[in-house]
Amino acid sequence: MNRITQLFETKKKDILSIYFCAGYPKVDSTAEVIRALEHNGVNMIEIGIPFSDPMADGVVIQNAATQALRNGMSLALLFDQLKDIRSDVVIPLLLMGYLNPVMQYGFENFCRSCRDCGIDGCIIPDLPFDDYLNDFKPIAERYGVKVIMLITPETSDKRIRFIDEHTDGFIYMVSSAATTGAQQSFDEQKQAYFRRINAMSLRNPRMVGFGISNRDTLRVACDNASGAIIGSKFVTLQGENPSPEAAIKQLLAGLSTSLF
Repeated sequence: MNRITQLFETKKKDILSIYFCAGYPKVDSTAEVIRALEHNGVNMIEIGIPFSDPMADGVVIQNAATQALRNGMSLALLFDQLKDIRSDVVIPLLLMGYLNPVMQYGFENFCRSCRDCGIDGCIIPDLPFDDYLNDFKPIAERYGVKVIMLITPETSDKRIRFIDEHTDGFIYMVSSAATTGAQQSFDEQKQAYFRRINAMSLRNPRMVGFGISNRDTLRVACDNASGAIIGSKFVTLQGENPSPEAAIKQLLAGLSTSLF
């Protein structure tokens, strides 16, 4: 069974997923970051593929991607760093990145490398859903790679139901139409969006991402979905701490609730 599917079948609520950018702050830190996150109780990890034009990302992740590229990170190098990760890491791992580097690598090659490294899924924010259905889904399914789709407050109910019908794993529920970045709270408009999606009784579990950085935003996300995805806040702490272990411990201390 795919590890993503297994996670959501065994843990229905309060799932914590952490995003980091491969190659930041050091080019060779990928495996170290993954192991530190798992060791500290993180349930799922999104490994960012650095790209020169990350349109959906705020300044924190943009800067991390720029530094990672300067450090020499590439998709080929990332797969090389991940080749032995399943010797001791058991939680679900996803790659998150933009379509351009994936297409340069070749989508079937990408899926094959994911399978060979034990990567369970991918998130490609700028992959059009119609292209996914027609050209990408059969290849991804052949290699057992879950392609996770995003929805936003602007996504129509009809489109959301169509996505829910034709994907599995989970749905990435973007908290707002803005770029990634920490927020102190979710306003009433965002919470109304969460209630709207809850009322749809979708087949797939959902994870809320974008803007989660403290116990308040974490609590709202977990109250309205299976869990939360934290990216920018962790990436910021990576830059402020001497090790991934110290960064995740500081993050979890700041999130301190009955969840963890």
